[in-house]
Amino acid sequence: MAKKNETAAAEAATTPTSKIDMVIALLRCEDGATLAEMIAATGWLPHTTRAVLTGLRKKGHVIEKSKRDDVTCWRITGEA
Repeated sequence: MAKKNETAAAEAATTPTSKIDMVIALLRCEDGATLAEMIAATGWLPHTTRAVLTGLRKKGHVIEKSKRDDVTCWRITGEA
């Protein structure tokens, strides 16, 4: 039973708790995330999602923009 509780605690620690945490988790993936992927994960409108990217930059996240299959994607490459 203790192992089950430890596993549940580990999953809870790695599960994003807010929509911004979900976006940050997506942006930390090796391939980054497209606007469509972030919208699907959060339910936000495109302009809201882009505003969050701006806000993350202002908070010190270094966000790199690139192309994946002719679609723009963003990825966190560091933090100031």
